[in-house]
This record gives sequence, C-alpha cells and structure tokens, in this order.
Amino acid sequence: MSDSVPVLTIDGPGGAGKGTISRLVAARLGWHLLDSGALYRLTALAAVKHEVPLDDEPALAGIAASLDVVFLAENDATTVLLEGEDATTAIRTEQVGDAASRVAALPAVRQALLQRQRNFRKAPGLVADGRDMGTVVFTDAPLKIFLTASASERARRRHLQLREAGVDASLSSLLKEIQARDARDMQRSVAPLKPAIDAITLDTTRLTIPEVVDRLTELLTERGLASAT
Repeated sequence: MSDSVPVLTIDGPGGAGKGTISRLVAARLGWHLLDSGALYRLTALAAVKHEVPLDDEPALAGIAASLDVVFLAENDATTVLLEGEDATTAIRTEQVGDAASRVAALPAVRQALLQRQRNFRKAPGLVADGRDMGTVVFTDAPLKIFLTASASERARRRHLQLREAGVDASLSSLLKEIQARDARDMQRSVAPLKPAIDAITLDTTRLTIPEVVDRLTELLTERGLASAT
C-alpha cells in the first residue's frame, strides 16, 4: 500500500447507509471507491452459480481468488459484471447478502480477497466501504468512520428500498434477518464487525444522507485530507 494515498474507511452493519454515503463522498471528492461487500457477495453468487457448498472453505477461497468481475462506473451508478453477465441486481438480494455473510466468516476467503481490496488504493484517494476496512484492510487509514443505526431503522430502510423496487417483503422478517446477520458478523472469529480503536462512530438513525456526507467531508477537510468543497 502507498502510505501517501489517503483512505477514508467506512465500516458498519448492513443498512447503516455505508454504500450510498461512500459513493456520494467519493463522487464529491473525485476519489476511487471500494465496495468490499460486493466482492463477498460476488463470491457467494459465484459459489451458488457453480453449486459450491457455502461451507467448502478451500473451494470458496479458490473462487474468491479467481473472481472474474468487472465494475463499470456509469454516472451515479455502478454496473457489476460477473463472468461477463450483469450481476448488479442479483448481488443485492437478501438471499445473496445472507450467503455473503456466511462466506465472509471463512478465513481463507478473507485472505484471498485481502490484496485485491488493497489494490484499490490509488491517487488521489480512496473511500473504502465494508465491515473490516479500518480494522484489517487499511489499518493506517488517516480517517476511519463506523456508521451505525438501530436495527429497526435499518430494517425500515431496507423495506422501503424493496417496496420501491416492487418487491414484497415482510418488515418483521427483514428485522430478524438483519439481527441474525449482525450477530454472525460480530461473533465471527476472523475480522469481526467492530469499530477500529481510532474510529469515529456516527449513528445515522436520525440523520439524512446529505447530513452524513457533509459531516464526513468536513472531517476530511479538517484533517487536511481533502479541499473544502
């Protein structure tokens, strides 16, 4: 890693707003973006596609190491291709998210994806979104953020997203899935979900997306990592 390239790490549980906020901050600054969760979701999706059991650690590590994936940035969105096919929508389903949480708990898979994630660190800067960006992948990042929100609020947000996409979902079921995923992510033996020692925790339960983006931009500016916009 190049220590001269600044990194903003944004970790936290699913539904805290990491993805949207990371993308907006990166766009505002003109920095690169790493959606680490997408790599784990793609690994899980590829495993399902090739009928690889989600507890076959050696096989899953092999999939992670050789992922045929392309990220295509187009205006405000990113298209994700897996083995030449559009997987943008598929990797965002609750089923793939649950599978990704299981895959991410496997040490060999995490090791296989580690250097691939670090390779995203390029000038002028990187916004890294995930669950262990500040604790494992970019431990020297000059600004680390841990975004959180209540489980009920995160379930409400996800329910709204699904309704807007025309998908019928149970709010109570979503809440249970989020709570189960939180427990699994926090209790795994390798890279458990937790704030880095030097991270700033920001609860987004009652904050709007623009308010969070403004706050993170202010913190970067205060630390001399970005120019005022």
